[in-house]
Amino acid sequence: MASFTVNLNVVSAEEALFSGSIESLQITGSEGELGIMPGHSPLLTSLKPGMARIVKKGGEEEVLYLSGGMLEVQPNSVTVLADVATRADDLDEQAAQEAKSRAEEHLNAQSGDVDYAEAAAELARAVAQLRVIQATSK
Repeated sequence: MASFTVNLNVVSAEEALFSGSIESLQITGSEGELGIMPGHSPLLTSLKPGMARIVKKGGEEEVLYLSGGMLEVQPNSVTVLADVATRADDLDEQAAQEAKSRAEEHLNAQSGDVDYAEAAAELARAVAQLRVIQATSK
């Protein structure tokens, strides 16, 4: 059976993390989880912090953490423009735990100088990193 592929490019402000043919992409969009495969309808959406699970041509899998960004799907290509993108193997579990604890402390602080939106965003990023670490360490 022939395998169908689409070209994927994942880039962040710092670097291009992936460029190649893929069989599928699982990613967290602003409205929930998305599964992108060859032939997917055109789409433009923002991304939430979370995991990008890439199934390359031939079935090999690669997992990235994305802190957010944009996803564009065109007939022959998929582009992920990430705010921050990191390979799952490069994530630091202890640093993510510390970031989560800091964010929770800020959210629970009683002082008036807390930026709750920023603390909530920091918490979402830390939790997403921990989920990626947990999903890839099985």
